[in-house]
Amino acid sequence: MNTSMEEALRLEAVRRVYGGDGNRVTALDGVSLALPAGSFTAVMGPSGSGKSTLLQCAAGLDRPTEGRVYVDGAELAGGGEAALTRFRRERIGFVFQRFNLLPTLTVMQNVTLPLKLAGRRVDRRRARSILERVGLGDRLHHRPAELSGGQQQRVAIARALVTEPKVVFADEPTGALDTRSAREVLALLQESVRVYGRTIVMVTHDPVAASHADQVLFLADGRLVGRMAAPTAERVAEHMTRLGELVGV
Repeated sequence: MNTSMEEALRLEAVRRVYGGDGNRVTALDGVSLALPAGSFTAVMGPSGSGKSTLLQCAAGLDRPTEGRVYVDGAELAGGGEAALTRFRRERIGFVFQRFNLLPTLTVMQNVTLPLKLAGRRVDRRRARSILERVGLGDRLHHRPAELSGGQQQRVAIARALVTEPKVVFADEPTGALDTRSAREVLALLQESVRVYGRTIVMVTHDPVAASHADQVLFLADGRLVGRMAAPTAERVAEHMTRLGELVGV
């Protein structure tokens, strides 16, 4: 299949089923979508809607039961776990709710770690430039425990950007932050799209966070049930309320 070079992520009829006969749970039920390069998409849905499973399958952290996933035009499949790990390191970045920084490493060491793991040249000048861009140019030799939660998440964003991934997946990136820090992190995610041309896919439960995206995708019962362009916090909250009533949450 020839996917467009302007497409950063494509899912084709992706299903993810857990459990065996008599105890099967369908977390994703035939989800298809295509996201353009250089876009910021939020994914929302009631608890159990499948949004975390969608992120895991799209990012190669879990394998779909059926369907296909393409990142930057290449199918994310086959080749065993080692090949999948290489694929992720070359094309995908991650930002998690709990930062996932190594406590014994400095800020600079945490940011450059993905390059070392991938066997790539460590460009400290580029790493420093990104850290300066996220406001941490004077914290290069600090360890995570010496930083605030918002600063740690900014380190995590810099770490995600340093390998120049095609897609950055963010899983509740503001969930552990106060309002001010959350706003700063969301602005950095927007900037990573505008300045670095990355594609952001963010799972969130927060309508305010979702309003920073270009569009919001809504999931319910493992299916894509809605899409909102140019979202506002008020419109997203209203839609989520209706969606929750519809699925009985």
